Amino acid sequence: MYLTRFRFNAARTGARRLMSSRQVMHAAVMASFPHLLPTDQPTPDAPRVLWRLDHNAPGEVFLFLVSPDAPDLTHLVEQAGWPTAIVDGPGWQTRSYTPLLDRLVAGEQWEFRLTANPVHHIRRTDNEPRKRTAHLTAYHQMGWLLDEDRQERGGFRILEKPKDERLLPEGTTHQGREHHGDRYEVTVRDHRSHAFDNSRAAGARRGKPVTLVTATFDGRLEVTDPTLMRRTLTQGIGKAKAYGCGLMTLAPLPQGAAR
Repeated sequence: MYLTRFRFNAARTGARRLMSSRQVMHAAVMASFPHLLPTDQPTPDAPRVLWRLDHNAPGEVFLFLVSPDAPDLTHLVEQAGWPTAIVDGPGWQTRSYTPLLDRLVAGEQWEFRLTANPVHHIRRTDNEPRKRTAHLTAYHQMGWLLDEDRQERGGFRILEKPKDERLLPEGTTHQGREHHGDRYEVTVRDHRSHAFDNSRAAGARRGKPVTLVTATFDGRLEVTDPTLMRRTLTQGIGKAKAYGCGLMTLAPLPQGAAR
């Protein structure tokens, strides 16, 4: 497995086009792997290509990739990077992900970032089929990630803040439930709505636009099951993985920050 980082030159037209369309970005990512065909579909338990856009500032946007093979991002450098300014290296950074995956142990604590597509299933009457619907508020998006079953399946648990560091008093509720917004070491950093046409064949009939809601979470977690955690990091979390959702990355906690 490999972890790759590429920085966009946000002043270029090609970069703005890629960053503004999840469908176009998906096609550009998959074009980084010459052995993959557009019709290839990953099997449920196989490592897959995951990607994420990090909008840190207007002029600081990064693409992160996790993939079974090292990518070739030459086309992205030419369209959306700094092709004439490269001195050392190809214009992106790729590292082996295997050493980090292999050294994960239960009880270890990390900072994390995740962009996901938080959804739930609803129906208005008992007789109609359940419909997948996006969570639209930061409160419900956070509740999606904090779901105990989701954390257990992912091999991690979100850390809680010490009680003396919480701003909301214990017992604060939201719509009749305990308010989780200040209890846990997690924030919703960014949430966006995207609309695009997902017809892939040239000349295909244009249908209804696909609407995708994404939320980016920053926080701290503890590994509870290293095997499941490795699966989370290499296969992603939730829906819409082809469109930049599901990729969780880890970073060491600051010195002395472990709970």
